[in-house]
Formats: sequence, C-alpha cells, structure tokens
Amino acid sequence: MSTLTARDGATALLVVDVQNGVVDGAHDRDGVVTRIAGLVARARHDGVPVVWVQHSEDGELEQGTEAWELVPELVPADGEAHVHKRYGDSFEGTDLDDLLARLGVDRLVVAGAETDACIRSTIHGAFARGYDTVLVSDAHTAGDKTAWGAPSVPDVIAHTNLYWSFQSAPGKSAGTATAGEVALGR
Repeated sequence: MSTLTARDGATALLVVDVQNGVVDGAHDRDGVVTRIAGLVARARHDGVPVVWVQHSEDGELEQGTEAWELVPELVPADGEAHVHKRYGDSFEGTDLDDLLARLGVDRLVVAGAETDACIRSTIHGAFARGYDTVLVSDAHTAGDKTAWGAPSVPDVIAHTNLYWSFQSAPGKSAGTATAGEVALGR
C-alpha cells in the first residue's frame, strides 16, 4: 500500500506525453496508442480518473502547436484533468500532486511516452512521493536514439519493464502489467 495518508485509496490512469511531436515515428506507435485508448475507455467505464499530461518546451513542443497536441486517436473527455509540464517528471513544477490529492489517489497506472525520459522520470517521481506505481508494460514507447549511442527502443522498453517489475521500497508497491491485465482499481 502507498505511504500516502489521508487518501481514499483511489487509482488514476496517467497518460504521459502522447503528443503528435513526441510519438511521431516512435516504436510501435499505433499499437501503443491503441492500447492506451483501450485503457482510457476501461478507466472511463470503471469511473477511474484519467489524467492527461502534455509536455511543452520552446522550439520543439510549443504549447498550442500541432506537435504539442495529443494524438487524434486520444480525445480527453470533458472534465478530465490536464497537467502541463516542462520537465521530464510530470510532478516537477506542476500541480499533479495536488490534483491527485484532491482525487484521493494513491495509486497510479502509467502509460505514454517517452520510455527513456518522461516515463522513467514520472514513475520514479511518483514512487518517491509515495504512490503505488504500475507501469503498463506494453503501453509506453520512445523514438530511436541509437544514433546517439542509446540501445534500441525495444531494448529500452524491455529494460525499463524489467527493472520496474522489481522496484520496491517500504510501504509502497511498484510493478508492471500489460494493458489487458492491469487492474485499474485495487
């Protein structure tokens, strides 16, 4: 169980940076987006809050541009929360923690992009702040960075899933589950 107190034990689905300029050309883009869309539909059906995170930065992902927009397959419903960020960790410099506190959330199910940047930063940020944190193992992706010496994207995804499945700390849990298997409630 989470180390957060005074929460209702609720879960939220956190969809990180599934934006045109982020996932264009990403590994298994269509499959990942389809799995995220399925998770969003399940969350809505089950009354689980969906929180949309969008990254912006000067020059590449300027807020309001087509590159900054969420992919067309994912359309937030009225009333779903949006978090705008400028750092990798979705908690840094945002009101995400306050938003989740208002929702009574102490468990996050995380999907999105980029595995080796914003996803890793966000799952670590959530876990360090006391949230039980589940990474959806087949619903995160990244662009190819092998030209800069990084491993292939499938290797990055596999490694992230491997080490997150063994993440542990007193009083909170972490782990992975596929989109088809992940529990959106407790």
